[in-house]
Amino acid sequence: MTVILGNAEAVTEMLPKDSESRHLVLLINRAAGQAADLTQRLLAFSRRQALDPKSTDVNQLIRELEPLLRRALGERYSIEPLLDPNAPTAMVDPNQLQNALMNLALNARDAMPDGGSLSVETAEVTIDQEDADTHLLPAPGTYVRIAVGDSGSGMVPEVRARVLEPFFTTKAIGEGTGLGLPMVYGFVRQSNGHITIYSEPGEGTLIKLYIPSVDSQDKALAQSPTRQEIPAGRETILVVEDDAMVREFTALTLKRLGYAVTAVADGLAAEAALKEGARFDLLLSDVILAGSMNGRQVAEAAQAIQPDLPVLFMSGYTEQVITHHGRLDPGARLLQKPFRRAELALKVREAIEDARKAS
Repeated sequence: MTVILGNAEAVTEMLPKDSESRHLVLLINRAAGQAADLTQRLLAFSRRQALDPKSTDVNQLIRELEPLLRRALGERYSIEPLLDPNAPTAMVDPNQLQNALMNLALNARDAMPDGGSLSVETAEVTIDQEDADTHLLPAPGTYVRIAVGDSGSGMVPEVRARVLEPFFTTKAIGEGTGLGLPMVYGFVRQSNGHITIYSEPGEGTLIKLYIPSVDSQDKALAQSPTRQEIPAGRETILVVEDDAMVREFTALTLKRLGYAVTAVADGLAAEAALKEGARFDLLLSDVILAGSMNGRQVAEAAQAIQPDLPVLFMSGYTEQVITHHGRLDPGARLLQKPFRRAELALKVREAIEDARKAS
């Protein structure tokens, strides 16, 4: 998917805007994007995506998401944000939380074909052991509760009992994958949170996400996704990737962005390049590699030769090489496959600049 997405994007930029060929390539790009999205949903449901939790101001994240929600739902739907100003920050992956809320909003829209209202409410919730045992809630502690409600048709008990099953859907063939709610469920559980669903026929649906909070003093560190331009650079990068097509695409893309690139297929070749005296500004390595060394071992061997070498891993499924309980190990940086040119450029620039600030 990385090769298809990346090359389709590159070819699109080379073709005249009014050409038929450009339109055909755009269709390839769109189809590949849908396949990549399906892969990420499956990883989310199975709790095998690599999360990057940060201290996140959920209220601010929802405010930034609101304009996109309004465009996605359309004029027949009203959105009512009910945000508790005292809600604590949450320890969560902000990008994945935005994806989850968008999924819930689109599900709500489908349950209100003639229009309706969507409410998004935040609150601080403290759960004690008795609550956890009695109501099957998460472990005792303080949580940010995000409640998403709609005025739609609601669900009969038989449907409500199955909505978290992967591929279960009440939509017509071709209109839904049945992975929206399962993806949200997998993400919340992997974030050490909990999800509850309340729904009755004709009474709408209310879905509550419980996300672990962090101390309020960390609010100053809250982060939310921002749009950035595609950055270039002049540094030297060592790419380690055993898939020949992905290796060629990654190296070519980085060269077009201005970087000098050495691309090799395995850890032994990477070690050899470093031992020959070459100095690099970044090691970009796949996590799962053919041969005797995985990405983590390649990074350790490379830093034994060049201790100040920053590392950026890339992978679709990390197999716990650089994660612990589904979360990135402290200090680890990950570029999720499949990736587009902009994502590659941003992650590479971020890794290089972070290393410079730390030195």
